[in-house]
Amino acid sequence: MTNDEVLAEFRAAGALLEGHFILSSGLRSPRYLQCARVLMDPARAARLCTALAAKVKARIGNGIDLVASPAMGGVIVGYEMARQLGVDSIFFERVDGKLALRRGFQIRKGARVLMVEDIVTTGLSSRECIAGIGEEGGVAVGAACLIDRSGGKADLGVPLSALASMEIPTYPAESLPPELAVIPAVKPGSRGLK
Repeated sequence: MTNDEVLAEFRAAGALLEGHFILSSGLRSPRYLQCARVLMDPARAARLCTALAAKVKARIGNGIDLVASPAMGGVIVGYEMARQLGVDSIFFERVDGKLALRRGFQIRKGARVLMVEDIVTTGLSSRECIAGIGEEGGVAVGAACLIDRSGGKADLGVPLSALASMEIPTYPAESLPPELAVIPAVKPGSRGLK
């Protein structure tokens, strides 16, 4: 899939929003990718993850034992990627402010783990999940996401395979461009307004 084809899937799902958005990092942005809308259609999720799995295999090969994702955004895409790769899927949840495994999930010592996220912006939650993989005894062999909205600038410490890449500017609340400052801000997604 090309970048344009991936973004067309997001537009068709009403998942590429324009306005003034408060991101989970606190930064502001004129565009927001609502990945849950794109993944609510199982056929669309399978199409996107089939293409992403092909990119991962081309970059990393077939030596993946497990997929691990940060909850909440990475759970669906992580599950579908694991299905495409023929491995199990687990997810890390936030417990007392830190990502941790729960629900009886474990990582076998030395397991080769692919960290899968829906969207990478700054890479903060991805790096935290990758650190958790190491703390649990696994080896993070790479990362994958549907959209790298850093335009390739986010450094995760492992190779990142992104289905599409786009650079969407972000701004601190006190340094908004005039055209964004006049639009009321909303906080979409799982950590904000519905």
